[in-house]
Amino acid sequence: MTFAIASLRFDANGLIPCITQDERTGEVLMFAWMNAESLAVTLDTARMTYWSRSRAALWVKGETSGHIQRLRDLRLDCDRDCLLALVVQEGPACHTNRMTCFYTAVRDGEEVELLKPMV
Repeated sequence: MTFAIASLRFDANGLIPCITQDERTGEVLMFAWMNAESLAVTLDTARMTYWSRSRAALWVKGETSGHIQRLRDLRLDCDRDCLLALVVQEGPACHTNRMTCFYTAVRDGEEVELLKPMV
C-alpha cells in the first residue's frame, strides 16, 4: 500500500503531532508539530523537519545547532492523527542542551530535574 500524506488526519490548523524517539535507546526525545510540507521534506531528506508555530515556518532540526535528527522509521498511530519518528540523534535534542526535552519529573508533588545540560 502506497503512503499518502493526505491520508493523515491533520488538525484544523493543518498540523499533526509528532513524537520523536531515539531509535537505539527508545528514549522519547521531544514532541513537535508537523504539517504536510514539513512531513514531505522529512521524507525526501531523511532529516527531521518540523513546523514552528511561533515562527510560522519550517524548522529543520539542528539547522543552527548542528544537533540533527536522521529519520530511520516513521510510524502512524491507529487513528492516523499522530506520528512517531524513530531517529538517530546527533548531540542533544533539547534546546536547553539536554539529550531529551523530558528532563523534569513530578514526584510527590514536586518537580525534580532528572538531567543536567550537556557540557
